[in-house]
Amino acid sequence: MKVEFTVPGKPIPKARARTVRNGTRTYTPTPTVTYENLVKYSYWQKYKGFKFPDDVALKMDILAQFEIPKSMSNKQRQQILNGNTHYTKKGDADNIAKAILDPLNGLAYRDDAQVSDLNVKKRYGELPMARVTITVIGEQNEKESEF
Repeated sequence: MKVEFTVPGKPIPKARARTVRNGTRTYTPTPTVTYENLVKYSYWQKYKGFKFPDDVALKMDILAQFEIPKSMSNKQRQQILNGNTHYTKKGDADNIAKAILDPLNGLAYRDDAQVSDLNVKKRYGELPMARVTITVIGEQNEKESEF
């Protein structure tokens, strides 16, 4: 079993919950909530109702693609498109993964604890997006993802 879907737009890393009023109220920042809802919708739109069985281990590959800055020269742009430059700016890979893993709880799988193997890549690209592939570990047709 394998699912692949794309979350359009700039990948947003999961932000820490904020506490206000002397610790009486905790909330998740709006950009995080909005992005998590987009992840849910992107999965649901393609795989309405499909959920991996509770007893399987999963592998998730995430390609977080960020837009090439307009200020870069044509030479730099070509190096990026050839794969010679990696995205090393803000947006930690682990927080990007968390923003994708958490909203899929109960939707694509019982709990993100089922994800045993996780691969996150941050790259530049023509269009900002996150491409997500989830496969069952140990299936005969399982192949290494080639982002």
